[in-house]
Amino acid sequence: MEMQRETLAEDELATITGYQTPSRQIQWLMDNHWQFVLTGARRPIVGRMYARLKLAGVKPSASNAIAEAWTLDLANVS
Repeated sequence: MEMQRETLAEDELATITGYQTPSRQIQWLMDNHWQFVLTGARRPIVGRMYARLKLAGVKPSASNAIAEAWTLDLANVS
């Protein structure tokens, strides 16, 4: 089983934006209010969790972008 990267691959970003060229991808990301960073080669990088939230229609924030911590509760088990 292949482990997913923390950032979108180039082909995934091209699928979302509809553009292969980094400059057009950047313009699409800005027009659609997506957050991204640029590499030294001026290619946009988008986080996988951020993209999932945006595509689901959820406004990404610090509170919903991290996994919820949980603990095992055996109080009701007899």
